[in-house]
Amino acid sequence: MKAKFLYLSIVVLSCLSVSLQSCSKEDEKVFLSLPNAVVTIRPQADESFVMQLDDENQLIADNITKSPFGKKEVRALVNYTENGAPQGKVQHVTVNWLDSIRTKMPVPDMGDMNNINYGNDPIEIVNDWVTVAEDGYLTMRVRTFWGAPGSKHYINLVYKNSSDPLELELRHDARGETNGRWGDALIAFNLNELTQIEGNETRIILKWHSYSGDKSSEFSLKLRPDRLVTGDRPQFTSSVE
Repeated sequence: MKAKFLYLSIVVLSCLSVSLQSCSKEDEKVFLSLPNAVVTIRPQADESFVMQLDDENQLIADNITKSPFGKKEVRALVNYTENGAPQGKVQHVTVNWLDSIRTKMPVPDMGDMNNINYGNDPIEIVNDWVTVAEDGYLTMRVRTFWGAPGSKHYINLVYKNSSDPLELELRHDARGETNGRWGDALIAFNLNELTQIEGNETRIILKWHSYSGDKSSEFSLKLRPDRLVTGDRPQFTSSVE
């Protein structure tokens, strides 16, 4: 009986070990498939780059020497693994993957011509961890209806005034695609060229036309002192302009 019990125990433990290894591999696949940060890819003069994690902290890639986006500064999703302890405000990492976010500058207010030039189709801003104001950028997860594959929606941020708070208006031109598949995209706007408020802290009132009417939200954004400007993943990000 003891021998039989011992044999059964070994079988159970072996099965449990296989199960745990399988779960561990599945957990690793899930971790690697999802972003764990949204960053600014900032190219440097020596062709290296840093990833600005927030207003103060940076990530340095140990396994990539040059930015995959060349000299262009963009916001991006990243999945990374930390390499050791942080050194002050710098963390060395291994980049598992990078995926750029469509990054644009604000456009001027055209008054009565805004509807014609920028559209006025409804759009939703999703309250998500990637909807964030940091490093002089306003990054948003947006939601709307998408039609034919490969078609483009045009999303712009209209600069309404230079007072405190700054007033910005998100505009959406669906190019006639007001029906179709409900889905998300990411878009980012570089606000570092806007008028700076004393202390580099700027209040922003963002307005947009949603499916349930006009909405607004307030953000606090710290613009960069140096004013450097160089120009689950939502599946329609490549379809916004």
